[in-house]
Amino acid sequence: MQRREFMAIAGGAVAWPFAVRAQPSSLPTIGFLSARSPEDSQHVLQAFYRGLKEEGGYADGESVRIEYRWARGNYALLPALAAELVGHSVNVLVAVGGDASARAARSATSTIPIVFSMSGDPVEAGLVQSINRPGGNATGCIVFSTGELDAKRLDLLSETVPGASAFGVLVNPKYPPSVNQASAVRAAAEKIGRAILVANASDDAELEAAFAAFLQQKVAGFVVASDPFFDSRRARLLAFARENRLPGIYQFREYALDGGLISYGPSLTETYRQVGLYAARILKGAKPSDLPVTQPTKYDLVINLRTAKALDLKVPQSLLVGADEVIE
Repeated sequence: MQRREFMAIAGGAVAWPFAVRAQPSSLPTIGFLSARSPEDSQHVLQAFYRGLKEEGGYADGESVRIEYRWARGNYALLPALAAELVGHSVNVLVAVGGDASARAARSATSTIPIVFSMSGDPVEAGLVQSINRPGGNATGCIVFSTGELDAKRLDLLSETVPGASAFGVLVNPKYPPSVNQASAVRAAAEKIGRAILVANASDDAELEAAFAAFLQQKVAGFVVASDPFFDSRRARLLAFARENRLPGIYQFREYALDGGLISYGPSLTETYRQVGLYAARILKGAKPSDLPVTQPTKYDLVINLRTAKALDLKVPQSLLVGADEVIE
């Protein structure tokens, strides 16, 4: 095993792609920091590569070199991984997979250009001075997939399972927006007259305990709050829903494509494409301070009718008509 591979694994990250390729040292370097895992990020990486290609003709290993670091949902690893990338003297530091990645990148450097994606307010987080004129060394994309959208997901699930009296809500207390997520969902539950069981999970053991609590309390379905940790456990979440015949609603289209009942949120692939576009523009000489922070203009409702049929659920026609995509 080469030293670069060993250091990546020892640091809690796995380089992606897994093979270490000989690359010219003169190539510009992008540091890619993610709170997610490589296994659940292949499709969004392709969108990131498209952005690099479209804006600057960049391709990994040919005209640019990319150093990858993955936290796999363990946010405590991010500061060290960000510092490691900064130590490689990268030309651009990409920080994706949520607010914790963006904050770790910002703490690691005030000079290297940063392109982030996050769901919180980058002004409040101290990453930029304003949305339109970021100033400083950071810019990027706001995903806006938490808080009010988590509440909206509860409403959508309630419409799909109208006879339910109680739902489960899965929240990661270590995710910065989690307080707003829980309060928004509680307010939504009170408004529609539904009881909810909020279960906290920030590691695999707590996730299993949350599943057990949902089954013990006999919830009629569950909402997965927006969080990169849960995205890195997408297969396990969907398996739990399938094995226990529980309707679930999630943040990204990828969940519905993989068998989840409903997803509602912004396009994750478009976000990563935009990050790639900005990274390429910076490599070509643009300054982060001059690149406005982008925001989603559309939220997609995706319904998997195959899953609904397996659960003996009749999805209301009003939801089907309003859906952006129906999987049959």
